Amino acid sequence: MKHRRITRRRIAIAGTSAAAVVAAGVLLPHANAAQPTAPSPKAFAPAAAAQLAGDLTSRLGDRTAGSYYDAKTKQLVVNVLDATADQKVQDAGAVARTVQHTMAELHRSAETLKAQPRIPGTAWSIDPRTNQVVVTADSTVKGAQLDSLTKSVKALGGTAQLHRSAGRFKPFVAGGDAIFADGARCSLGFNVVKDGQPYFLTAGHCGVAFKSWSGSSGGQEIGNVEAATFPGHDFALVKYTDASVAHPSSVDLYNGSTQAITKAGDPTVGQTVQRSGSTTQVHDGTVTGLDATVNYQEGSVTGLIQTNVCAEPGDSGGALFSGDTAVGLTSGGSGDCTNGGETFFQPVTAALTEYGAQIG
Repeated sequence: MKHRRITRRRIAIAGTSAAAVVAAGVLLPHANAAQPTAPSPKAFAPAAAAQLAGDLTSRLGDRTAGSYYDAKTKQLVVNVLDATADQKVQDAGAVARTVQHTMAELHRSAETLKAQPRIPGTAWSIDPRTNQVVVTADSTVKGAQLDSLTKSVKALGGTAQLHRSAGRFKPFVAGGDAIFADGARCSLGFNVVKDGQPYFLTAGHCGVAFKSWSGSSGGQEIGNVEAATFPGHDFALVKYTDASVAHPSSVDLYNGSTQAITKAGDPTVGQTVQRSGSTTQVHDGTVTGLDATVNYQEGSVTGLIQTNVCAEPGDSGGALFSGDTAVGLTSGGSGDCTNGGETFFQPVTAALTEYGAQIG
């Protein structure tokens, strides 16, 4: 029998192949090992969630499409458009939710609605929970106007949906604490300081209608309107003229106690908020939309906070707050505190910026 010679080179190759097989045998089980799990979502207080939402939007820009706060789980949900944003949101402790429409698309749809002929009794806001512009028509929108609105919403495709309200959108004039002017009643929002002097904020439609305000019906003047805007925005700045009137930075809870207010902030959709007003006192609910537009009979107001907190005439100007944070001034809406409805609030931060004032 002849024996074939095996060269050292072939031995070396064979040895290398064997080593590779051994190495493969070692590595293969690891290839089937479980991949690292995604970080678990964290629980956040509403203020912390709002701050994180702002930080993530600033960092990720158009890779996000809004966010909302889940009050039951205390988690922040951020809408994302790609895998990179998804991972960064999870790493920050929030819940990432992939959606179809970009924020730019939703804003374009809202601008399209704004550019069309104004229909009193309509409102719209961007709802990050549905990733759509939610358009609401109150009970006064009928016939040709309703047909036109329906057609406009359909033309926006999947970026918008139409909702009907049983009530009628109106500023809550009639009417924190009650303030009075020539038979009208509104509510004080928040005490503020400007240039070292005491002022208070209330609704613009109250300030435009009447200049002098008192703390009781037919009583002595306590403040005079220095500036007011309505429609467009809905805020007014009133300067205290009676030095004997106390002006604490707090909200009346109508149960013998008050809530101290130490700062102002912007809310997050889904956040729980409270409203204090002179007609219906204190009620709570959630934020359902931001940057809302409402078309009152008197004109359009933009940049509003939309909620499901009830309110009635006389509550106008009253405080919307979350803990010690001032959030909004009651503007108007539909419904009442028996049947509910939609309500709109002027963001306090916008009023403070406009007037150069501070909570205090």
